[in-house]
Amino acid sequence: MTTLYGRALAAVLDRVAATREATGGRFPLFAEPDTGRWTTTGRGSWTGGFWAGLLWLRARHTGAAYDRDAASDVTARLADWTDADSATRGLIFWYGTALAGGDDRATRLRKRAARRCLEAYDSELGLVPWGSAFGGPRLLARADGVPGMVPLLATVDRRAAESHLRTHLRLCRGEGLFSSASRWDPEAGWSACAEPPPGWSRGRAWLLLAVAEAARHPDTPGLIPRPLVPLADEDRPDGPVDTSAAAITAWALLKLGRYEQAEAVLGELVRVHLTDDGRLLDGCYDLAKGVAVRHELVWGTFFLAYALAATTGLIDVREA
Repeated sequence: MTTLYGRALAAVLDRVAATREATGGRFPLFAEPDTGRWTTTGRGSWTGGFWAGLLWLRARHTGAAYDRDAASDVTARLADWTDADSATRGLIFWYGTALAGGDDRATRLRKRAARRCLEAYDSELGLVPWGSAFGGPRLLARADGVPGMVPLLATVDRRAAESHLRTHLRLCRGEGLFSSASRWDPEAGWSACAEPPPGWSRGRAWLLLAVAEAARHPDTPGLIPRPLVPLADEDRPDGPVDTSAAAITAWALLKLGRYEQAEAVLGELVRVHLTDDGRLLDGCYDLAKGVAVRHELVWGTFFLAYALAATTGLIDVREA
């Protein structure tokens, strides 16, 4: 199994190098399954930290100064997001800097981002709101606004970090019906949102990851998706699967110490959905809008690579 995972990791990190050359300094978002051509963003959006993280992982793999410099430069370009009104800053700055080692720019950036996120913490609501950076209502609690934010906040205020997690766990798990997002109204309080839908594949995966990041919160009932690679929307059984949700889950399971379950997911991803040239296919970005529904997604690749790196000994699972 180690040999299989080692070959898979090498292929993924070779793909990272090829992507770096093909994207011309822009941030990759998702790639076409047939051509491998990337759709990119100029500033990184909410996924920029995953690209930086992949570059740091490649630098760890090769030990080359060129790769380390490339990772450092991309990480520094995330600086504009420190002041963005978005809870996805947790994903951007935690995972974009986790493997940066002694890189001074990355260290300063993480510290600045943590302070800015703490400033956005709403003590009355008990969380950092979803924010307005991507449009729509600001006072939301979304499952994808929890991972990364919990450990990032914990570097400056552990109580705020724990409150952020507890509030989201309460709202998302509700009274027996999972909800990926809730909206705050000053008069009516919290109410579940229709989007993302309750059956959204990454809702439970993101929340499971947040739980895994917080050692004091080992409780995971109802958060581990089934089957190994879940449907993009469990209420649409005829629809596509989402390998990115499975990759997130695999990493979370490793952090929780559930190695047998994690390797079951990893084995399925590597054997069935990973191409020989290191592309993790069958990721679903946005099923409702028909955007990248069977594609290579940069965050799916990121969490697959992290899980593979941990199982092969390239990194310690406690590092990120």
